[in-house]
Amino acid sequence: MPSPPLVVFDLDGTLVDTAPDLVGALNAILERNGIPPVPPQAARKLIGAGARALLERGLERDGRAVDADTLNRMVQDFIAYYADNIAVRSKPFDGLIAALDILAERGCRFAVCTNKLEWLSKRLLDELDLSKRFAAICGADTFGVSKPDPTILRQTVARAGGDMSSTIMVGDAGPDVGVARRAGVPVIGVDYGYTEVPIRDLSPDIVISHLNELPSAVQLAQARRGAG
Repeated sequence: MPSPPLVVFDLDGTLVDTAPDLVGALNAILERNGIPPVPPQAARKLIGAGARALLERGLERDGRAVDADTLNRMVQDFIAYYADNIAVRSKPFDGLIAALDILAERGCRFAVCTNKLEWLSKRLLDELDLSKRFAAICGADTFGVSKPDPTILRQTVARAGGDMSSTIMVGDAGPDVGVARRAGVPVIGVDYGYTEVPIRDLSPDIVISHLNELPSAVQLAQARRGAG
């Protein structure tokens, strides 16, 4: 069996159910600008590519277009509002803590690779008392690139002191599968996250429906890599 891997997680929709607070921030900013709110269930599918993309998608749903200066202002307003309300209703997905404990006992280490801003990611994980579990927490601004650019995953692994040959990615959406494929690492998809395209349609190596399945999935991904 190969040595225990570095397990790299996406954040929103994979580790933490952040949709309630992200949608709350989105709709607060839309309403400030006279734009109708996006229904929560529809808005969940818009999450995953960062604040600007979330706002753009929210505007598109109402057929709106704004100039670059207005969008920049809305993005800054969104970030400020969200930062102040980052963990009001957000919480770790069921089974996360137990799964991390089991994997840690097996020698696994963990990192976060997200398209969220690094400081917001750290603030959220601090609020949820999770930061200490991760050797690195890297966002879209950390290295100046976002998923699925493989640079962000490679640099996250390097910062965590890991090795690409023993890295496994875990995520809920296209950017996660894409970054793993481009970086040449196995990817476990979770089917409870935020994505317009069902994760199974994106063909990750393994799909799980609950984090209590994660330890077994990591073990299977290790075994397959070792056999290859």
